[in-house]
Amino acid sequence: MVFHVARDDRGSATAEFAVLIPAVCLVLALCLSGMQLATHQLQLHDAAALAARSAGRGVDPSAIVGQLAPGASVRIERRGNLVCVRIEALGSPVVRLLGFGTVAAQSCALDDGG
Repeated sequence: MVFHVARDDRGSATAEFAVLIPAVCLVLALCLSGMQLATHQLQLHDAAALAARSAGRGVDPSAIVGQLAPGASVRIERRGNLVCVRIEALGSPVVRLLGFGTVAAQSCALDDGG
């Protein structure tokens, strides 16, 4: 004797969709946070390059860094005939949740002795 059990699959697609949506949102949030981190890194690198060139000409780089990366800390170091500028700034709250507390960039330029 064979028994046939009637299965009702109604609602299973809704349940799968309800599980899928948070996973897709999480992946999307991680991707956007990664892009935000990369953009912030590029902005800091550009600011460090401009600040290093300014410091090489004898101009205080703090004003440039203040305009391009507000709230960032600046450290200037001279290495022979080079002047190097390191900029560190706090990442966004989402980026800090990922474990990247600070974002840093460094650039060097020739020291004109100015």
